[in-house]
Amino acid sequence: MRTLKVGIIGTGNIAPAYIRGCAPLDVIEITACADLLPERARAFAAVHGLAALSVDDLLARDDIDIVINLTIPLAHADVSLQILEAGKHAYCEKPLAVDRDDGARVVSAAKAAGLRVGCAPDTFLGGGGQTARKVIDDGAIGSPVAATAFWLSRGHERWHPNAGFYYLKGGGPHFDMGPYYLTALVNLMGPVARVSCSARQTFSERVATSEALMGQRLPVEVNTHVAGTLEFESGAIASVILSFDVWGNNLPEIEIHGETGSLSVPDPNRFDGDVRLLTGGTSDWADVPLTHSTNIGRGAGVADMAYAIQSGRPHRASGDLAFHVLDIMQALDESAEQGRHIAIESTLDQPAALPAGLADGVLDA
Repeated sequence: MRTLKVGIIGTGNIAPAYIRGCAPLDVIEITACADLLPERARAFAAVHGLAALSVDDLLARDDIDIVINLTIPLAHADVSLQILEAGKHAYCEKPLAVDRDDGARVVSAAKAAGLRVGCAPDTFLGGGGQTARKVIDDGAIGSPVAATAFWLSRGHERWHPNAGFYYLKGGGPHFDMGPYYLTALVNLMGPVARVSCSARQTFSERVATSEALMGQRLPVEVNTHVAGTLEFESGAIASVILSFDVWGNNLPEIEIHGETGSLSVPDPNRFDGDVRLLTGGTSDWADVPLTHSTNIGRGAGVADMAYAIQSGRPHRASGDLAFHVLDIMQALDESAEQGRHIAIESTLDQPAALPAGLADGVLDA
């Protein structure tokens, strides 16, 4: 496999994590960056040894194969379309778009151009998520019957230097943190058939307490507490709560309950974590040794896509997966607003499990 050259558009809060995560992956190399604020791109490039370019110049570079889109959610679809129109493969930070129409435009444009579109999160490729997937695929808990997934906090205005967008269209706990949890559930249990939901917008504005925004009032236009039920095509049912309105909790991140046992899945916002199993007839949870590497980070999905571009196989953190998750997230809002079940029109095959025992930094057998 040759090394594909990668550029980044958007050098904000998440960009350093991609630099760290991509560095050990031999199939990709980040070489350039761009930002709407040229001075920010130049500062980022100086720290990380990259070329600082304008967006147009980066997209015009013949030696860049993949562009990672790290802009704010409201810009995700437009920037991804720019990348594809320039003949580059696109990989986007989550969510794919802020509504399903824009998400569908991105996926359709990539297919029409014969290009790949990928999207975060790629944390399900880590040792925690892939070990949990193997436990289920190996039949250790039988067919999944039910699941729970919880992420509850007091919101990002306490720490984030630019928290305002989390409370505008494309934000809220289900569009921000939901992709981690919903992607993990689809990886473990397959696609979702329909949803129902109750939700609320608890405050009309939030007061920032981060150092960068101390005292600023942030308008809220999205639901900030979302309680949903997902019915999977397999028949399994998951209860999901995602909130920016909770001071503290003792809830597990994800549990999968099958016909013959239960599985505790680690934090889907991480690549590692403890996997624990309880089988029928026992009363104690047992730790499951991890079968896959945890020595990967943000950018694993980009590397997996780089392998797939060259081999022709499907990539795992795909546009189709991200669109299905987007479809679910928008349907949760629609269900809460309309007071009824919402059918999920999109579907997909479960992403292929990673082979067990791969060396660090390798994502293909």
